[in-house]
Amino acid sequence: MMHEAPAVFLALENSGFAAAVRQSPWLYPAANVGHIVSLVLFAGAVALMDVRLLGGLAATAPGPLLARARSVAVVALAGMAVTGFVLFSAEASHLAVNPVFQLKIALVAAGLINVAIYELWARRAVEGLAPAAPMPKRAKAAGVASLGIWIMVAACGRSIAYF
Repeated sequence: MMHEAPAVFLALENSGFAAAVRQSPWLYPAANVGHIVSLVLFAGAVALMDVRLLGGLAATAPGPLLARARSVAVVALAGMAVTGFVLFSAEASHLAVNPVFQLKIALVAAGLINVAIYELWARRAVEGLAPAAPMPKRAKAAGVASLGIWIMVAACGRSIAYF
């Protein structure tokens, strides 16, 4: 049983902005392509960080590698947020009540919480490590959580249309 979307989502979907997204022959497709390009960059950067946190690429010092990959991930995440908002606005009332979309948003929040936990409790212990130095357990835990969470986010993203 579908529930009715809260008024804010109906208002967004009925806005001039969302109407322009739906009616433009290029705006929605451009946002979709931008979302996918951002996703690829984000996934690549996150995979690189997580592999290093799990002990892979051990010949490389983790600090510089993680810093560069983090920069790419931040820009890509911003790109996904902007393009995702454009895509969301076109169908806000339907997506807001879609259980898979809701799960995706909850998982994104979990992924960002995992980042915050890593930044607060593991980053300092990792950034000064030499190549081949053992990775702290808390950093490995963040890497495992990150891989699992972001894979589930991607799976939800691909599954939204079927629910």
